[in-house]
Amino acid sequence: MSAPAIAIQEYATLSDADCDARIRAAKEKLGDRAVILGHHYQREEVYRHADLTGDSLKLAKLAAGVDAEYIVFCGVHFMAEVADIMSKPEQVAILPDMAAGCSMADMADLANVERAWREIDAVMQKHGRAAEDEVTPITYVNSAADLKGFCGRHGGICCTSTNAQGVLEWAFARREKVLFFPDQHLGRNTAAKMGISLDDMAVWDFDKPNGGLSDQEILDAKVLLWKGFCSVHQMFKPEHIDQFREKHPDAKIISHPECSYEVCQKSDLVGSTEFIQEHLRNAEPGSKWLVGTELNLVNRLHNEMKPKGVDVYFMSPVVCMCSTMFRVDPQHLCWTLENLVEGHVVNRISVPGDVASNARTALDRMLEIAK
Repeated sequence: MSAPAIAIQEYATLSDADCDARIRAAKEKLGDRAVILGHHYQREEVYRHADLTGDSLKLAKLAAGVDAEYIVFCGVHFMAEVADIMSKPEQVAILPDMAAGCSMADMADLANVERAWREIDAVMQKHGRAAEDEVTPITYVNSAADLKGFCGRHGGICCTSTNAQGVLEWAFARREKVLFFPDQHLGRNTAAKMGISLDDMAVWDFDKPNGGLSDQEILDAKVLLWKGFCSVHQMFKPEHIDQFREKHPDAKIISHPECSYEVCQKSDLVGSTEFIQEHLRNAEPGSKWLVGTELNLVNRLHNEMKPKGVDVYFMSPVVCMCSTMFRVDPQHLCWTLENLVEGHVVNRISVPGDVASNARTALDRMLEIAK
């Protein structure tokens, strides 16, 4: 009989330095049996151990292509679900800390989305129309697997901040309207970039009947935006940009599309984490950049670009990090890997087959657009 799994409590007092050494040793023992995927927002003490890094779109592609027996995802819950959905049946997806969730993803659940769909359909049925014929559900990849499955079942699709415009174009080529969840800001900023008027968008408040909208507002809206947001990106304000420009009038502003419409309108460039990294790494020496995205990524870019003569500043005067992703610490990663060495799988993420099948449909549609 094999020894029981090692308890996480045994790692609680382990220093980061000890974890670092033990993580490296465990990785060497596991070899190509395990691959660690790391999101750009992950803390540096963990990020340095990732074999493959990226934003949500890149990591979804990577998860579909790795051959390792174990996929250890240093990110948050929905990302590990995507890894399980996109990987082979015999592969095992693992999240080092099950408490690593996403507050934005939690703002949309299947019960509320299904209720919204029924209410939209009921309004349309009064006028001889149907949601299934005229509305495409789009879920940001920052969502639970069952919402991706909902989109797969209803002719919908997933998107990331990288490919949201291509996804919206795909949707409008098929139906007249979209229901976009859970992040209202990504939906609004992307639609506005495509020339869609703010007057043609309406926010669906999931705490209110019919989303707090009149029948006519539902019928008139081209884009129905779920009332969700990223707790990190909502901290950035237009006045932060104004204050920075006063001190550095020649500086460039670059923001993530999860920021508010007002922040994105004041920014010189708006794009995903991969987009932000690419532009800063290609920036001219002597240039100054104010960046509106998660603190760990900005700090990493600041340290990387400083020797190259590029100054990178964090937009908010207060700390804005992804606190849920921060839960994946060196202690949990060490615990996960050392258990694998001993033949124990801890914190496996396994999406039920029927949900995974429909979610895979929505993800495959997204990845086809992203080619």
